[in-house]
Amino acid sequence: MSKIKVLQAIRQGSIGGGESHVLDLVAGLDKNRFDPVVLSFTPGPMVDSLREQGIKTYVIETQKPFNVFVWSKVKQLMISEGIQLLHAHGTRACSNTFHSAKKLHIPIIYTVHGWSFHNDQSPFVKRIRIKSEEYLVKQSSQTVCVSDSNYKEGDNLFGISRKAIVIKNGINQVRFNPDNRFSDIRKELGIGEDVILVGFIARVTVQKNPLGLIEAMAKIPPTYNIKLLMVGDGDLKGQAVKLTSDLGLQDRVIFQPFRKDVPDVLNAIDIYCLPSLWEGLSIALLEAMAMRKAIVATPVDGTKEVLVDKHNGLLVPVKDSQGLADAFMLLASDVFLRETIARRASETIAEHFNTRGMVSKIEQLYDAVI
Repeated sequence: MSKIKVLQAIRQGSIGGGESHVLDLVAGLDKNRFDPVVLSFTPGPMVDSLREQGIKTYVIETQKPFNVFVWSKVKQLMISEGIQLLHAHGTRACSNTFHSAKKLHIPIIYTVHGWSFHNDQSPFVKRIRIKSEEYLVKQSSQTVCVSDSNYKEGDNLFGISRKAIVIKNGINQVRFNPDNRFSDIRKELGIGEDVILVGFIARVTVQKNPLGLIEAMAKIPPTYNIKLLMVGDGDLKGQAVKLTSDLGLQDRVIFQPFRKDVPDVLNAIDIYCLPSLWEGLSIALLEAMAMRKAIVATPVDGTKEVLVDKHNGLLVPVKDSQGLADAFMLLASDVFLRETIARRASETIAEHFNTRGMVSKIEQLYDAVI
């Protein structure tokens, strides 16, 4: 039986949640049945990693959604590779590939890693984004939501129930295994073993509220030996560095660019914080939980479907810097609580969010759509 050629399209080559999802999905697919090809719309570490693994990967550069100028290139790629199924991850990827797939009568699966419309947008922008998402869902053979929250929101706004399902993200528990051996990140960065280290490993953008997290650090008295490690890049990185300096926190906030050794970084921290304003279902959050870390997060979208307050994490209201500070101080002071919720977080991933289960559901979807 010939293999099914699947084009996995993703917006960028930098590694974020959706990109990590693609890496795990491509690695986990049954290569006896599926032949994955990846299309990214920018170069970056994800592209490099896929090529190192021998996965055929293309880059057609654009940072714009609905960019008609790349559609002919995408169509030619689909023809030359003999693509039989398009799996588009995120709005930009879907908006730049659906037209070519439709012209070639190729089925389309659209995975929503969080809708592109949010409450912080102007009413006009949000309305345009909602209409754009509705259009992409209608063009797709099947839509996949990574959280129940995203599914319900989409269904309430433009009715997706007849052509959408929920498949939640899974984590590679071989790579993200707290019992593995790791490099000593604390030694590398000069962080003492007695420090309670809070980790933020995410894009430094408005969505992730990094400035609010830095403000929370300023509310913690110096008697608490708590430091913050911020790993990632984004359009708020410069503001985050400046705010740290303005608040006199240079000795308590450590910045690092994007790193490939995420399991090693997670092993080094005590608390993982995700103070997002909105989320689909954060891969980074699930990775930290798999690594048996105490979690502090905001109860948004997919996050509140994973975390139960004071059970496998601490939930703090959105934009509540004092609440974040209080959570950090509580976990720093209460070792039993910190270790208990960390253990329960790891158990949650093992039971409900493993990669194999996720990949199996997606393979079943491919079969059904084809």
